[in-house]
Amino acid sequence: MTEVKAGDTVRIHYTGTLTDGTVFDSSAGRDPLEFTVGSGQIIPGLDQAIPGMKAGDKKVVEIPSDQAYGPVQPDARQAIPRDQVPADIPLDLGTQLQLQTPTGQVMPVTVAEVTEESVVLDANHPLAGKDLTFDFELVEIVAA
Repeated sequence: MTEVKAGDTVRIHYTGTLTDGTVFDSSAGRDPLEFTVGSGQIIPGLDQAIPGMKAGDKKVVEIPSDQAYGPVQPDARQAIPRDQVPADIPLDLGTQLQLQTPTGQVMPVTVAEVTEESVVLDANHPLAGKDLTFDFELVEIVAA
């Protein structure tokens, strides 16, 4: 039976959990996730766990934050004067918004703090700084 190697396209079913057991993502009820191993399409810690597996193999991997979405970057938080935020923008804590950079790139941010003077927006990935566990099954190795 064929073993996965870098460059192979694979399909996996997975459940991702935080260290407290909270599920943050799962392919349950959806098509398997398809990606090319070693291409940077998924987080490094999961990508590195797949070579050598065969179709039907199952694995549970614990992935430290530095092999997942990285550490929380303090400089990815920015305070904006409250009067520069349009009145129709919701500012509830945890609200996800999209900003456009001067180069036209869309950047997702989360409302992290609101005071009378400012709004702090956080551009860190929601899973930054978190260790993750993936329970997954290699469903298929897709022929090139």
